[in-house]
Amino acid sequence: MQENLSFKNVSRILVVVLEGNLGLRISDILSLRLSDIVKDGDRYRLEITEQKTKKKRVFTIPLVIQQYIENYCLRNGLEKTERIFDLTERTINKQLALVCDYLGFEGIRTYSFRKWYTTEIYKNNGYDITLVQRLLQHSSAAITQRYIGIEPQQIEEAIEGHTQLL
Repeated sequence: MQENLSFKNVSRILVVVLEGNLGLRISDILSLRLSDIVKDGDRYRLEITEQKTKKKRVFTIPLVIQQYIENYCLRNGLEKTERIFDLTERTINKQLALVCDYLGFEGIRTYSFRKWYTTEIYKNNGYDITLVQRLLQHSSAAITQRYIGIEPQQIEEAIEGHTQLL
């Protein structure tokens, strides 16, 4: 089926795949260059400066993601220093809205994939809010809690559900 997809459509799909697998903001995905991925022994690191915060971010990316990006660049004749995507956030959101409308989903935007990623990391790592805070480079756990949707009511319910008279 992928042979039938246009270059633009494959690009749009890859943007969302990367956001959901790396947890980066859409602005950082759209600024990526293959040269941002650096081989470090048998691993690959992504080294970027976040567009929104201007903070440097360095982290290991899964080999399968590195290979996916590299293969995409090779198939499309992209140089290491070229931006991988010649798209805007608006273009991605418009395409995503069309797909979601067709599938009957509401309220999904590009940030939904970053939020999903961080929520899954949170749940799959023992609900470690500090881990997610560091991953997102948030200044406080409270910001991270709001981001992944941990509401005060949920915290109160968790405490209430744990109450045990010894």
